[in-house]
Amino acid sequence: MSTAPIVLACPSDYENVSAEGARALADAGFRLVLNPHDRPLTEHEVRTLGAEAVAAVVGLEEWTDKQMDALPSLRILCKQGVGVDNIDLESARARGIVVTNVPGGNAGAVSEFTVGLMIAALRNLPQGERAAADGDWSRFPGREISALTVGLLGFGRIAQLVAKKLVAFDGTVIAHDPFPDEESARRLGVELVGREELLARSEVLSLHLPVLPETVGTVDTDFLRSLRDGAFLVNTARGALVDETALLAALDGGELAGAALDVFSTEPLPAGNLLAQHPRVLATNHMAAESREAYAGISRANAQAIIDLVDGREPANAL
Repeated sequence: MSTAPIVLACPSDYENVSAEGARALADAGFRLVLNPHDRPLTEHEVRTLGAEAVAAVVGLEEWTDKQMDALPSLRILCKQGVGVDNIDLESARARGIVVTNVPGGNAGAVSEFTVGLMIAALRNLPQGERAAADGDWSRFPGREISALTVGLLGFGRIAQLVAKKLVAFDGTVIAHDPFPDEESARRLGVELVGREELLARSEVLSLHLPVLPETVGTVDTDFLRSLRDGAFLVNTARGALVDETALLAALDGGELAGAALDVFSTEPLPAGNLLAQHPRVLATNHMAAESREAYAGISRANAQAIIDLVDGREPANAL
């Protein structure tokens, strides 16, 4: 029977999309237990597959107090990305379980995807694709970024990369952040404004907030009513930021021109989700961070964190 320490790799298709990290762990003498499903693992599956794991690479599955109790050998949780809102950090600390993430590891991928999603929504690409497939040569006039004011709610690393790309399109970019990075704003040509002004001026509003108790449901009925008529909403951050019932009502009522959404409050989406099927919504399946380049860098960082911890060294980016 093998005595190699076990690493539970929770993200689906880890061995392929995170091949560099998988090889580094195997070369260091670890045995990988993989997610056999094309979806996030359930609580029961995590407990079953990870019963003897000393480490886990965390995807979108939930890591609760109860979950950690069920894995007595667990020493480290490494998030495949930056957001750790699906990990109970207090429970991990209470058990001496180290939690790491990879700040900026997918920032380039997410920022690029955000701008791509924005352009696709503004230029009606999904409608054009469907029409072409049906032999329909209808016209779908859209909007150009150079003619619009794009607002960024949150001005951290990803938002700043989004701003850099938008400025290259000759767009007017404004941003609001409770802790504004004024130097970066000046360098990028971004105007920092108050929250009310951001909502009033933005013709496209892109969300770049973390999920905290005070940010859950930020985009509610009052928020949406404060946006200028005909605005577009873009969310590649977290689904919990948006009251989806309020968003659906704003779309149905015509207050919003459309929404481009990569994240939802419930994932995977249940069949027949009204928001994802709305004719003015461009929906994708939480894929903004998924580039080969991002996975390669993140997987290497996570593998190194696990190797370092087991070898008695302090892993990087411990929270």
